[in-house]
Amino acid sequence: MAVLVDLRLGCSPERTCADLLEDADLQVFLLCGDRVRDQPHTWLTSGRHTHVLDCSSTSESLYQLKQTVDRLDLSVIRVVTSPRGREELSHYQRLLFTNVYTFDYAVTPQEGLECPSGTGSAHTDSPGQKIEAEVSAFVQQLPGLKGDVRVLKSTLIPDCFGHGFSTRTGGVSYIPTLSSMNLFCSSRRRDPVAVVTENRRRLAVHAGFHPLPLRMVKVNHASDVWVLGKAEPESYDALVTDQRGVVLAAPGADCMPILFSDPVKKVIGAAHAGWKGTLMGVAMATVNAMVTEFGSRVSDIVVAVGPSVGVCCFTLDREQALDFRHIHTDCVPDPESAKPHVDIRLANRYEKQKRSAF
Repeated sequence: MAVLVDLRLGCSPERTCADLLEDADLQVFLLCGDRVRDQPHTWLTSGRHTHVLDCSSTSESLYQLKQTVDRLDLSVIRVVTSPRGREELSHYQRLLFTNVYTFDYAVTPQEGLECPSGTGSAHTDSPGQKIEAEVSAFVQQLPGLKGDVRVLKSTLIPDCFGHGFSTRTGGVSYIPTLSSMNLFCSSRRRDPVAVVTENRRRLAVHAGFHPLPLRMVKVNHASDVWVLGKAEPESYDALVTDQRGVVLAAPGADCMPILFSDPVKKVIGAAHAGWKGTLMGVAMATVNAMVTEFGSRVSDIVVAVGPSVGVCCFTLDREQALDFRHIHTDCVPDPESAKPHVDIRLANRYEKQKRSAF
């Protein structure tokens, strides 16, 4: 477990930390402020696992905390702070952490560990907007990882539509499985909203669109399609619209991001197709939505499939894999194997060919 001790508000750090520093098994993080910084505090590093967070901003200090916690594979953080400190830190928590982390706040009572700072009305000011601006400025100055931002283009999509497939380079996500241009926020991942938002901003700057109108599918590994302008479902794996100025996006990795465009009716779509969504027909559900909702003709719809896992590296249990043979026998090259390889890219191509959408 990690313990974060908030020393920024002028309280006696010795009184706050004495007991914690005696526990050699805890990872103790001391969030310093100007007053603590100006005092002699050699005792701060007396613990075997004591970390001093003394950066130029609270955002940077807490990001340093997160990096260390991630490196140690910890997820429970006990926070010792004041009522005002809890209010502020909860904003940083929302922006720099996710639900993977459990925060347990121990608020020090006025007559105990908390010392009044005498700032008057500042205690009642909402820190939310100021903290959001601080965090945003901090992540914007982080170096891009794995090289520059790179966007792949399809020769199929007409020039009247801006489009592209992002790669893994140029973002600020440092979690190994997400590094570096992660664009998808999840409560089950360690990549926080501030980092994902910054990745989206950098991609938008590179690709020439504004990040605010970006609409990302809410993955459910099914075939539900949201038509923008209608009530938004709780989850969906595809979106379609004829609205101008809107950017549609779908995540991909092993799963496929698929882009749809109709240059005649000026309709676009984006879908996330994993193996479950492929079997459930998410690609054709997207085409059907364009036809039904906007009058598109199937022959006018152009489809581009983005990077995804290849047949060489993707296997399923035999019962699941054999379902793909109902699409085409070529989709499962080794059906007798206990873990057959599956070509989900080919499966989606055959599905679209059935409706003459390419």
